[in-house]
Amino acid sequence: MLLLLPAILLVSACSDSPTPTAAKAPEKPVEPITGRHAFQNTYPSARMWSGDSQPMQIRSLMLDEIRSEGGKAGAWEITYASAQKASVRAFTWSAVEAEGNLHQGVFGGSQDAWDPTRGPQTPFVAAALQVDTDAALETASKKAVEYLKKPGTKPPVNFVLEVTPRFPNPAWRVFWGTNPGSAEFTVFVDASTGTVLSVVR
Repeated sequence: MLLLLPAILLVSACSDSPTPTAAKAPEKPVEPITGRHAFQNTYPSARMWSGDSQPMQIRSLMLDEIRSEGGKAGAWEITYASAQKASVRAFTWSAVEAEGNLHQGVFGGSQDAWDPTRGPQTPFVAAALQVDTDAALETASKKAVEYLKKPGTKPPVNFVLEVTPRFPNPAWRVFWGTNPGSAEFTVFVDASTGTVLSVVR
């Protein structure tokens, strides 16, 4: 019996040793995405809110934490309209938690009353969005060659997609500036065909 004691103690000591844990994989760095990608991320949530919801506006949001480039932005706001609910609701996608009530991933804001018979904005079918912001920027940049050659620092590029009475299809407004009203250069690109619709210098 005494001879078995050391063996028992040895087995017990071995079983109490900590098991090695696998090294945790490094987290993937957050990256900006295109406008169509953001729309696809928010669309399921919008349809859960209302089965008839349709996009009405997509716009890029500038973040200090994420650099926007190549037609991609660190945050997007997509406004959806529901005729059944007579309401509109904005859903955001953000790469990070940020100021302005932006939360990482998809976040649904409050809904507001909407009368489809009034106001300039009109919802459009999701299938009309064929051209993404990276392609729209490439097209717009070809029209902005002379502007881009001018000396001086250029403002960041931003995007707004919506239907206006000027054009038959939803159009990307690709503009160099913080908002459309003060933009230094703007190009409208058809979001269904990719053709240039208008240039505003």
